[in-house]
Amino acid sequence: MEKEGKRLIPHDSAAVSAEADLIRRTERQRLRALVDANMDVADQLHADDFQLINPFGGASTKEQYLSSVGCGQVNYQLWEPDEIRVRVYGEAAVIRYQARIQILVGGNPDGGRFWHTDSYEKRDGCWKAVWSQATRIT
Repeated sequence: MEKEGKRLIPHDSAAVSAEADLIRRTERQRLRALVDANMDVADQLHADDFQLINPFGGASTKEQYLSSVGCGQVNYQLWEPDEIRVRVYGEAAVIRYQARIQILVGGNPDGGRFWHTDSYEKRDGCWKAVWSQATRIT
């Protein structure tokens, strides 16, 4: 991949497209791991300094978030993303999409459609989710 500093050169659209496709696959793998409560995979796909801002405005660290999923406090029943839009900036990327989610939080059902905006960084050769924010669509 041809680089200029840490930025991909804009004319290198094939490399940018390949990275965008890899990030889409990584995001789908991350969502599947959360629905399946596969904590080994989820741990690998979230950066150690990951932070989630949930639709209610609360912030969670990686440890808090994955612990709540692992123990079933947050139990994703369904997480279906629409088209995942990706912008790649060298070793960082931003993704955005709408998704339909069904979830149990503390045993209470919730769900609906949400906007998701996530930032990814390439660390040790792998794309990892760093920041994630979800907004309920009313």
